[in-house]
Amino acid sequence: MRVPIPHELPKEEVRRRLRERAHEMADHIPGPMAEVITDWPSDDQMHMTIRAMGQDLVGTVDIEDSRLLVEVTLPPMLSFMEGTISGAMKEQGQKLLAKD
Repeated sequence: MRVPIPHELPKEEVRRRLRERAHEMADHIPGPMAEVITDWPSDDQMHMTIRAMGQDLVGTVDIEDSRLLVEVTLPPMLSFMEGTISGAMKEQGQKLLAKD
């Protein structure tokens, strides 16, 4: 699943906000004990694992000049919810970037 999230920020500011706020993603995931684990293999790419409801969602966030490109592999059990998950990721990504 690919989710583009437009932004109008300099890449440096996008990096800063993602590094400082990535943990907030867990607050918007249904179910108890959601966890978001991130690492940065390069300045413009964040790897993430989202653990919730007994499932692991693994993906990347690529920082581009005018958008974030979030790519997540959905387990078969969640594939029927792709539209809902995609919409939620876009909405939360925009909120994450909008905060100052």
